[in-house]
Amino acid sequence: MKAYRLDNFTSIDDLHLYNEPAPKPQRGEVLVRVHAVSLNFRDIAMLRNQYPVPHLKGLIPTSDGAGEVLAVGAGVDDFKVGDRVMSTFHPRWYAGRRPANLFQYGYGAAIDGWLVEQKVVSQEALVRMPDSLSYEEAATLPCAAVTAWTALNEGAAVRAGGTVLVQGSGGVSIFALQLAKAVGATVLATTSSAKKAERLLALGADKVVNYLEEPQWGDRVRALAQGQGVERIVEVGGPGTLAQSLRAVRPGGEVALIGFVSPEGRHINYLDLFMSGATFRHITVGSRESLMDVAQAIDVAGIKPVIDRVFDFADARAAFHLDSGAHFGKVVIRCA
Repeated sequence: MKAYRLDNFTSIDDLHLYNEPAPKPQRGEVLVRVHAVSLNFRDIAMLRNQYPVPHLKGLIPTSDGAGEVLAVGAGVDDFKVGDRVMSTFHPRWYAGRRPANLFQYGYGAAIDGWLVEQKVVSQEALVRMPDSLSYEEAATLPCAAVTAWTALNEGAAVRAGGTVLVQGSGGVSIFALQLAKAVGATVLATTSSAKKAERLLALGADKVVNYLEEPQWGDRVRALAQGQGVERIVEVGGPGTLAQSLRAVRPGGEVALIGFVSPEGRHINYLDLFMSGATFRHITVGSRESLMDVAQAIDVAGIKPVIDRVFDFADARAAFHLDSGAHFGKVVIRCA
């Protein structure tokens, strides 16, 4: 069996392919033949040693996988051989409030991830794939789709007629756009190019603002939202975008704090934060229950995950091209 391991945190040259013994499922465990994995920004951050959560050298990277059940251990009653399944991002967060020890079980950070040909996991760490999706499509759900779902539905859920702002064209932002449009919300988006703007509009975005042409895009977004600002912001940029998000959000609205894709930005003024009148909610992907919910919503709404490119397992290093920021949607590695 072949497995990739990230032996250090300096560059993609630290990612190496190994031959390892095939695993066997024990009681309560499932052996999965991994067919596809998708990459997230956290994988790039880990490569640079910039991931804000403790992470260990030598682990198999990536958190999001989909595959076929090859074998089950004793006591497994949720799955059978041949079932099509996908990983949960947090293998020990099943439902409800976030566990305090969440990061002690992070794939690719604390325990081995999914960039491997076969993987054994507990039955509670898997969810059935929607029948409407391929392995490559299902592999994009565990982090990006669940994060978008959590951002839109935790607390006060976004409803028909609501206003949402998504930033850029990464996996989380596109899933948030698709899911928000599925419930009848108005979606505004930011991007850096006319080509990407066209694609966002084709996916259903109501208006797109080019942040390179309009550096003060927060004011433009507020104006487009009837001069009142948007009710929900899916904030993936972090330091480089939060100041403008404060200008774009409606008083009483919510900023879902997700990532740090744009790490460079000026210091946030406390009075700007205070006077925004917004609620700020930290998103840490979501639970197994959330994955089940968003998978059902995607299946019922007929949403198709947007995949930028699929790489072969042998070319896994090249898949990390999402570091350039040129991708639109998700980057996937086909393992079988």
